[in-house]
This record gives sequence, structure tokens and C-alpha cells, in this order.
Amino acid sequence: MPSAAKGYDYVIVGAGSAGCVLAGRLTEDPAVKVLLLEAGGWDRDPWIHIPLGWGQILQKRLHDWMYFAEPEPSVDGRAVECARGKVVGGSSSTNAMAYVRGHRSDYDAWAAAGLADWSYRQVLPYFRRQENWEDGPSTYRGTGGPLAVQRCRYADPLLEGFTEAGLASGYPSTDDYNAERQEGFGTLQMTIRNGRRCSAATAYLRPALARPNLTVEVRALATRIVVERGRAQGIEYLQDGRRRVAYAEREVLLAGGVINSPQLLLLSGIGDPAALDALGIPVVGDLPAVGRNLQDHVSVVTLYARTEPGPFRRAMRLDRIALSLGNAYLFGKGFAADVPGGTVAFVKSREDLPVPDIQILLTAAPLGAGPYLPPFKQPFADGFACRMVMTRPESRGVVSLASADPTVAPRIRQNFLATEGDRRAVRDGLRITRQLGRHPAMQRFAAAELAPGAACVDDEALNAFIRRTAITLHHPLGTCRMGAARDENAVVDAALHVRGIERLRVVDASVIPGAIGGNINGPVIMIAEKAADLIRGRDAPAPASV
Repeated sequence: MPSAAKGYDYVIVGAGSAGCVLAGRLTEDPAVKVLLLEAGGWDRDPWIHIPLGWGQILQKRLHDWMYFAEPEPSVDGRAVECARGKVVGGSSSTNAMAYVRGHRSDYDAWAAAGLADWSYRQVLPYFRRQENWEDGPSTYRGTGGPLAVQRCRYADPLLEGFTEAGLASGYPSTDDYNAERQEGFGTLQMTIRNGRRCSAATAYLRPALARPNLTVEVRALATRIVVERGRAQGIEYLQDGRRRVAYAEREVLLAGGVINSPQLLLLSGIGDPAALDALGIPVVGDLPAVGRNLQDHVSVVTLYARTEPGPFRRAMRLDRIALSLGNAYLFGKGFAADVPGGTVAFVKSREDLPVPDIQILLTAAPLGAGPYLPPFKQPFADGFACRMVMTRPESRGVVSLASADPTVAPRIRQNFLATEGDRRAVRDGLRITRQLGRHPAMQRFAAAELAPGAACVDDEALNAFIRRTAITLHHPLGTCRMGAARDENAVVDAALHVRGIERLRVVDASVIPGAIGGNINGPVIMIAEKAADLIRGRDAPAPASV
């Protein structure tokens, strides 16, 4: 039996990027009571807050749901990892801190599909509201918002060499890819404040924790939405081995993310009736689209040996990196207060495309390199990596239940590289990346291409390399897709209400209807900012005049 139920105005499931924004914004009204449920723990791990610690988090899958996609022939039968943050702050506490809004056309495509209130002109004020951009306010950028955004400050001449190679190859430059022009070579923007990660928890939740109208429960696994007569009443959850129920007087808000939000809807009987019947789950909402439309960005890496050791290898000697980590955690200064990257490019895989479909990220370090201390441990062979990302996939996957047991991970079918268009885009993007690596401006840095290697030239060889090495860049979206009133394949409407169920909304990356041309944490925070106004009944800001 569940323990005594508690009542709130809003119950939010998931303290990730969207959940933290909702908790922060909704509790600005002292008249409402908000409960925020998080399956993970508090974000107290120092690795979370030190920017350089991101590599440790990813490699060891710290604070992670430990999801894997099902094995697929398109990736040589591999089960590609699907890392998702399980901690206060969600993936904004575990990601690489890149801040990218996407392309203007992404949002105008939503509007063209019937979501008029989600055009670029409509969402730009919310992007500006959330930001504290280091260069100051402009038509496109905002200051004074909760989320600190700065340019990557990592120093390595390799970064300038890569940009030089791009410009000499005929690609444009862009001073700010989040402003008027995305296409071109520029400097990566990061959610870092005073040398420490600025997660959604840091930006939005922590300032709200002192408010008496906010309650946060951690290690609380949501197991079911309580639905009665077509209306969401609350959330059933497991905590400390006990089943509890929290009731919402106004609304239940799902912010569990692209995997967990559809899983919870399905566990609650909202989804495809045939699939639910097969698992013995009573149907309360006939919505076959729940869990479908999964999209993600495929990434392939080109690896290089470096002609001579760079600043990363020098800084990773054990005595030096130990001091750097302490300096970054305590004072937000020094080498560990950034990541070894900084150059990013948005380019087209083919000249006839209207917008960029490839993102290239330079990592000025060999992947997986760790500390060393001669003579006990010799330094690693220095190198660097160019990560090519296909940002506009045609392939669609699905999230489904493996069991009616909420503690069992759902099935994730990414369906990577299922179309020839996707395979061609990745091949072309990989060729672009390798051409940049061979440019004369890079010759003083690149001693050799280690992977895929000089012998990998024709389509067949490239396809084999891609199948063997392609992974996700951790930008999944779309499994509770937003759609216009007559869109039968949508899960939520333009105001993010779940169709057919009253007092229930989804607010996270799962509602995004189509691909975002870049990293998605910034767009998720924008969606939650806009959702907070919708929930509170506040007028939207005037559309931007751009």
C-alpha cells in the first residue's frame, strides 16, 4: 500500500534541464506549492562542477541511467550507449556544456507544420530570457538570465590551425553561431560560470531551494501517473523501498526526458492499446505515437597523432592536474576550468542544401587520455580528434516497454543510419573532416591520421568504418512529439498538453517535433521557459523583430 499521499499544486517528474526550469519559474508565485521528483541524487559530486571532469563522467558513466540502444545491423550489431543524466540537473549536469540553439529554420519548420507560436520570432525572446551572455545584450542575445554562457577559453594553437584550414578551404566564419548566422567556423559556446559548470540545477533550481513553496524529493522513481476519468491526479513513485503518491491540484508535468517521459506514459496506460494490452497494462489513453519519432545525432570521429606534445599532455602530469582540479573546484580558475576544445563548425555536406547538416567539433586531446607520472606511468601518445556530427537525420527510432515493471529499462531502438540519405550525409561529412585534417594549415600539428586511416577511401570502406565506430552525440528527441490540432501522430498539442488526458503536460526534449541543428540543452531550456508562461497563464513576450 502507498504511504500517505501529499498534495501540491504542481508535481514535476524529473529534475533535469526542463524540470529545474519549471521548478524555478513556477515557484516565483508564492501562492503555489510545487513538488519536484528526481530518480537520481543531489549533484554534489565535484566531478560535475569541474568542467574538465566531463570526460570522467562520460567514460565512467557517472550519474547515468545506463541505457543502451538495442543492437542494430547498421552499426555492426553493436548496442550503442545512450547516456542520460540521472542526477539533479539531469543531462545538464553530465553533458559537455556546449550551448547551441540550432538553426533559425528549425523553429520556422515547426511553425510551418501548424505550431505558429513556436516560430523563430516567437522563441527568440525565450532564448534571450534564459541567457547571461558574456558579450552583452543584442537583438539576438540576452543578459541577466539564469544561464551563464561564455566562449570556450581553452588555449592551444591547434584550434587556430583548424579554423585557418576551414577558412582557407572556402568555408565562412561566424562570430556567433547563435545569432544571425549559424553556418561557418567559430568558437564553441559553453554553459560555464566563473570556471564551474552552470547546469540547469545551478542556474534555476538552487536559487529556488530557499522558497518554502518548493519541495524536492531525490531517489524518487516515478512509476505511474494516477489518472481518473481522463484526468491526471498525481504521481505514484518509489522512494526508500516504499510506494508513495503525490497529488496535483492543478497539473502533473512530465520532464523526465526523451526516454523516461514516454516510458512513464506507457506504464500509465497512455500509448498504443495493442502494445499495452500485451503487457497487461490497462489503457487509459489511446495514443499510438507515444515513444515513436525518436531522432538522434550520429557522430563519427577522425583520430590524429600529434607532431609534438600539446598543452593538454603537459597539463595532465599527475602533480599538475591534481593542483588544477583543486584550483578549478575551489576557485574556478586554471586549466581544469575549461575543456580541451573550442573550435566548432556548421557546414553543409552538399552545396545544394539550404542549411548546414554537419557539425564538426575539434577536441585538442586524444580520447580517453588520463594522468601520468614518470617513471611509474609514462605519458600517453599525444593526439587530437575531429568529431563529425550529422544533425538532420532522416532515420526514426522508437522507445517501447520491455516490461510492465517500472524498474526495468525500456527498449530503445535508435534505427541509426537506416536511410541512404543518412549514410550519404555521414560519408560526405567524414570526407570534409578528413580534408580539413590534411590541409597545409594542419600539417604542423597532424603527424598522421590514425582512424579511419589512409587506406579508407572509397564508399564501401567508409561505410564499414562508420558502421564500426558511429555513436550518438547524446541529442535524442521527439518521442512525445508536439503537433498541431489535427495532427493525429502528435502526443502533445502546441501548449504541451497530452492529448485526451486533462491536467497533464510533457515539457522536455521528447516534445521536439523535428531535428535541431546542434546540441539540444539550450533548446530544452527554451521550451521549459515558454512552458512556464503557458502553465502560469502569462502572456508571451512580443515576437522578435528579426
